[in-house]
Amino acid sequence: MSKGLCGQLTFILCCIVVIFSISGQACSSSPEISPTPSLPASSPVSATPTAALTVAPTVQPPMPTAVSGSIEIISSETETDFPSSLTFRVEAESSYKIDSIKLRYKVKKISLAQVATEVEPEFDSDKHVETSWKWDTRKAPLPPGAEIQYQWLIEDSAKRKTQTSWTTLVFHDLRYDWNTLSDANVSLYWYTGSQSFGSQLMNAAQGGLDKLSDDTGAHLEKPVKIYIYGNTDELRDSLVYPSEWTGGVAFVEYGIVAIGIAPENLDWGKRAMVHELAHLVTYQMTNSPYGDIPTWLEEGLSMYAEGDLEERFQSVLTSAISGGTLISVQSLCSSFPADPAGAHLAYAESYSIVDFLIQTYGRDKMFELLNIFKEGSSYDDALMEVYSFNTNGLEADWLKYIGAN
Repeated sequence: MSKGLCGQLTFILCCIVVIFSISGQACSSSPEISPTPSLPASSPVSATPTAALTVAPTVQPPMPTAVSGSIEIISSETETDFPSSLTFRVEAESSYKIDSIKLRYKVKKISLAQVATEVEPEFDSDKHVETSWKWDTRKAPLPPGAEIQYQWLIEDSAKRKTQTSWTTLVFHDLRYDWNTLSDANVSLYWYTGSQSFGSQLMNAAQGGLDKLSDDTGAHLEKPVKIYIYGNTDELRDSLVYPSEWTGGVAFVEYGIVAIGIAPENLDWGKRAMVHELAHLVTYQMTNSPYGDIPTWLEEGLSMYAEGDLEERFQSVLTSAISGGTLISVQSLCSSFPADPAGAHLAYAESYSIVDFLIQTYGRDKMFELLNIFKEGSSYDDALMEVYSFNTNGLEADWLKYIGAN
């Protein structure tokens, strides 16, 4: 074979070997290629961009291109107009049009389950958006100091999602410059009166709690707040639909008391504040999704926490005993009379019934009664389990105790 022919054959064979070698490498390495999984539409964050690798389009389909960038929350703010409204604002941007914004919020309450509410404020879809939602708190009134948790959930047209972490805000009455005093589970807020005024109220609160704990075993299980307004008029101005006689309110689900106490009415204010504070204690001790407690017990414990029965109530009770006009214990299980005279007698009797149970049967029995009510027991079943008498039996023994036979 001639040199020229040999050279041509050698060149052709070399080319075949090179082509086979390249093809062999590609075929042998293709099983090791693991395509990056595509980002599901519901993924809350965007994926890091990944280059698509194509070996042979007829064998391995091309990978989808991942979306780059992310949704940015530029600002998130709230504005309080106590007690009328609470406004939430958010500003965000993305490389794609933002087409969904939701606000999720929940109010902190003493309950077995926290329920979150979701709203969708209106806005024009764009890459840069701002929107707000105004909560009309006149329709769902909140007390001063109520705590609200909220977060934003945002999605763009590329199906990328982001959400803020839960943020807590306090629904403050910003019309006043509040002083603060805290002791154990109680935080006291006031703006009228000296530091001594606040200290005396705090001492009264702790004294009422000690009396309840020592004599009944009832105690605060969670922290509470007490807001002292400068007078009853300013208190009513902080409420959405107050009654004209409202002097203090216990928002038991929130663990908050709001009351109007002028410095010159400190003596009345101490007792009234302790009365409302005791409602928070009783609620925390007995709150149950299965039932409630009789009104005479709830109000009686609050009257008892104040201290000895005031003369004006004692006089009403004495007159009813001598005149045979006492309200039955069965009637005192539900709402009290609306007229002032009947209401005064109902409160006086409730104090007397609670005092009878504590003085006759002791602290441990009362504590047991509260715990049984927390389990959801009926009125008569609870009394029977602890004291071995029902409501009628309680009335008979109590009447003997006060000499009303």
